[in-house]
Amino acid sequence: MTGGQGLRFAPILLIVLLLAGCATAPPRAPDDLCAIFREYPDWYEDAREMEQRWGTPIQVAMAFIDQESSYRHDARPPRHYVLGFIPWGRVTSAYGYAQALDGTWDDYERATGDDGSRSDFDDATDFIGWYTDASSRHLGLSKWDAYNQYLAYHEGRGGFRRGSYRQKPWLTQVARKVERQSATYGRQLQHCRAELEEGRGWWPF
Repeated sequence: MTGGQGLRFAPILLIVLLLAGCATAPPRAPDDLCAIFREYPDWYEDAREMEQRWGTPIQVAMAFIDQESSYRHDARPPRHYVLGFIPWGRVTSAYGYAQALDGTWDDYERATGDDGSRSDFDDATDFIGWYTDASSRHLGLSKWDAYNQYLAYHEGRGGFRRGSYRQKPWLTQVARKVERQSATYGRQLQHCRAELEEGRGWWPF
């Protein structure tokens, strides 16, 4: 690369580095919901708005995100490999905090009229609220039932009706893990919600 070419590409490289620097890192204490919201108070605001809009408890949505992406905004499923070493596409189109599939995200945008991004925490939490609300209406699942809501989230509502998860003992174990995390988050939130609500009055937005 000549010196002139290097100068031409320098602004592009700077933009890429700035965008990478703006990406929100996963929380330092992902198993402590109070610590998460103290580190990222805007996430509490997003989760609170989701709860008010859809009726899905904050702890359920956060347990989903913890399981699906470990709070990584650009999380993707693993790649397929040909001959064991040649990368060849992804296992699914899941992406972002909520690991929403392309088609399901399109359904969400059509249903809500929202034009969001799967790598935006606000949009991802709202997506989970929308999905669990629909599962509650169509499947009769309580929005507090993290176990069955997660199975419907993972398998799709049609798969849940067919009981596809019964042939996947690993999945039911994961759903129990989500259930436990939701319960833990719920207990933690009881101890800090008043503090978080009080803190909202000091936010400049």
